[in-house]
Amino acid sequence: MALENKLGITSSGELANIEEKLTKIKAIELFESGYLDTLNAGTFDALSKIHKFLFGEIYDFAGQVRTVNIAKGNFRFAPVMYLQNALDNIEKMKQSTFDEIVEKYVEMNIAHPFREGNGRSTRIWLDLIFKKELSVVVDWSKVDKEDYLLAMERSPIRDIEIKHILKNALTDDVNNRSIYMKGIDNSYHYEGYNAYKTEDLK
Repeated sequence: MALENKLGITSSGELANIEEKLTKIKAIELFESGYLDTLNAGTFDALSKIHKFLFGEIYDFAGQVRTVNIAKGNFRFAPVMYLQNALDNIEKMKQSTFDEIVEKYVEMNIAHPFREGNGRSTRIWLDLIFKKELSVVVDWSKVDKEDYLLAMERSPIRDIEIKHILKNALTDDVNNRSIYMKGIDNSYHYEGYNAYKTEDLK
């Protein structure tokens, strides 16, 4: 079963492949158009617009807060009934230092506001904050995939690992498209319809 989509694709494998290709095309457009730099870094509005830009041709829910509870393995992301409140609180978090920015990123990952496409959208959102506040971005080619995923899984309890990984990968080459594109590379996210389980909302 594939997630319901605008393309009428019913195979989850085919959808994942098409989704990856389309979102990479849209990500390049997002970068080169200058639209990304017009967004208010660190706000949910910015994240929502990034998500809609990337996934708008694939899903009706692009840019919209999810209406189902989702979990990955044994970890449950923010429940729908508390999600909007969580997003409001995250938006108010400070973002003037490296630690504050990563802490905000970790909280947004816990919120996981969208039904699909959270990882890619939120990494672009993270780099947008870094670029605005510290004039740096993450060079994702220097981030080991397994280390990153494990650190993100542990980050709700202990964020020192993800801070260490990201700090060692910072670069001031903020306008390099290849560095930017590495952040949405398929290998850095564990999303996809088969990765999440949707929970009963009762």
